[in-house]
Amino acid sequence: MTAIATASRPPGASMAEVPSLLPLIVWLSPAFPVGGFAYSHGLEWAFEVGDVPDAPALLAWVRDLAEHGSLRTDLVLASIAHRATEAGDEAALAEVAELAPALSPSRERRLETVQQGEAFVLAANAAWPCAGLGRLAAAWDGEVAYPVALGVTAAGHGLPSGPVLEALALALASNLVSAAIRLGITGQTDGLRIIAALTSSLREAAAFAHDANLDDLGSCALRSDLASLRHETQYTRLFRS
Repeated sequence: MTAIATASRPPGASMAEVPSLLPLIVWLSPAFPVGGFAYSHGLEWAFEVGDVPDAPALLAWVRDLAEHGSLRTDLVLASIAHRATEAGDEAALAEVAELAPALSPSRERRLETVQQGEAFVLAANAAWPCAGLGRLAAAWDGEVAYPVALGVTAAGHGLPSGPVLEALALALASNLVSAAIRLGITGQTDGLRIIAALTSSLREAAAFAHDANLDDLGSCALRSDLASLRHETQYTRLFRS
């Protein structure tokens, strides 16, 4: 956290002169009421069929999502929403808000992103209202995807894109590791080792997303997408996706 806070402060500026990242920590905390704990992103099915049986396989699975899959896509969407909000570009904001749910490869994956997104907007409006959220409501009257909700809210409160994207990447990966621990794929200590090993991939994904645009969207983590489809008919389930 110290590194992120320092990186966002211009030389010579006091802490009072830069936006506090404390709200960001709250928004991405597991305690923030978006219901992220209820979703495994298809990991539950992947575990059942033996695709992700242990800690090394989990590390490879999440790293692929960061480098080639949905985690990378979510960071790009958050970045575009952040820039559109900063620029006051309601057309661009409406475009990314409409596109984000449509990119979901399955019904459950769409449910995952829009239910968390709608819950995020509701909670943020209650405790951290900002002009950005009002601009989003004016530009788009449909369901809001989670990365769009975060990007808009962060920009609305003047938080810089770099730390926001890195923190979002970490939160998304951490939620997957948490689901894996509850499934019995790995334990808490190995879970921490996986998060540590993912740090460079998460930072690279955030750096890529920082200047990315809609043309940079795309995913080739096909096994993860198939897992989300298969999970819809999985007989015994702990998670909603």
